[in-house]
Amino acid sequence: MIRRTFIALTAAASLMSTAAFAADKDIVDTAVDAGSFTTLVAAVQAAGLVDTLKGEGPFTVFAPTDEAFAALPAGTVEELLKPENKDKLISILTYHVVAGKVMSTDLTEGMMAPTVQGSDVTITLDGGAKVNGANVTTADIEASNGVIHVIDAVILPSM
Repeated sequence: MIRRTFIALTAAASLMSTAAFAADKDIVDTAVDAGSFTTLVAAVQAAGLVDTLKGEGPFTVFAPTDEAFAALPAGTVEELLKPENKDKLISILTYHVVAGKVMSTDLTEGMMAPTVQGSDVTITLDGGAKVNGANVTTADIEASNGVIHVIDAVILPSM
């Protein structure tokens, strides 16, 4: 238990120190530098969305951690990364992106935010900020082309 807490605190501290320098890096480079989004970055690469997320934006990304992807049923990530599932992967990833720069102070209870994928996500604030039930564990990591909010689960659009 102590070891897990230490690891979590170390990861949070690393992420926070990254946030201090992130404003001069785009969303993709900020995620790469954080070190806790390797699965997300691999998925963005497989989906062909790197250039988009390095673009002018601004974007708000609800970024699931590697642990969030690991919590999906076994084989899910590997299946999504296959070329024949690229459209499904794009749909899932773009469901985590909102056009514009939405800071945590802009969030309101019950807010519906339209995603780049086309569906809305629901923001709740009771007990801490959540996006479709996924907890926002670190908010307002600024990048040169938007903001990242770290979430503890992968959110899935209706398919």
